[in-house]
Amino acid sequence: MELKRKVLKKVVEEADVDIEERRKAGTEERSIDIFHSVPSKKSISRSDYDIEKLNKEFENSTPQEVLEWGLKELHPSIALAWSGAEDVAVVDMMVKINPQARIFTLDTGRLNPETYNLIDKVRQKYGINIEVLFPNAAETEEMVRTKGVNLFYHSVENRSLCCNVRKVKPLKGMLSTLNGWITGLRRDQAVTRIASKKVEIDENFGGIIKLNPLADWTHKEVWDYIHKNDVPYNALHDKGYPSIGCAPCTRAVESGEDIRAGRWWWESPESKECGLHVNSK
Repeated sequence: MELKRKVLKKVVEEADVDIEERRKAGTEERSIDIFHSVPSKKSISRSDYDIEKLNKEFENSTPQEVLEWGLKELHPSIALAWSGAEDVAVVDMMVKINPQARIFTLDTGRLNPETYNLIDKVRQKYGINIEVLFPNAAETEEMVRTKGVNLFYHSVENRSLCCNVRKVKPLKGMLSTLNGWITGLRRDQAVTRIASKKVEIDENFGGIIKLNPLADWTHKEVWDYIHKNDVPYNALHDKGYPSIGCAPCTRAVESGEDIRAGRWWWESPESKECGLHVNSK
């Protein structure tokens, strides 16, 4: 394992140089039409991987080691679902391991300006393309017409509907083309995430591989990494937003509040999930 870490460290150092050279040279971003140029999905089954054994092996591994395994096994049929928040640390790690690693984000149509600004900053810093997914326009218009623009404030059912239309369905479409996806999920983020493992089978999205390389990291460890590696981050973090989602569903938190207290603050903690991270095993 020590030799593996030394090799990985060398790869990361070389990647740092490559990223800077591409940025200075103004390398054009990779342009990918996700509807016509998606790499063919490989044929795999859960029997191909011993998930329990992998989790035992990775429990004391670094996030980079988990990512290195996932990218080696599944690239280009694996991608990071980037939220535009502190999981930007995973973007930095991935690009250093494989500059061609795939990254996508969900534009719900209700994001903060600061989140859009961060997407542009990340594109420019790393010289990469970020695949942007959008909700179905007709379905979104019908929902707003029948339920209202801010339907989510009225009930958990309405909020879940909005999340499903704007986030879950576009994600499901993307993941149907992949064998695996990567998240910035951490156990310390919420009571709904304390059982998260670094490698999972995601039953909610067709039984594909789900990697949570930061699962055992703390909020402090993430931010230590961001500052140490000069990783661009969402300006809202400096305004009291430790967790960031859609603009109308996110507020700054008060001193002493839980880091996700500002997400859907009108709901109980047990219901605070949008549907992206459920039913994984």
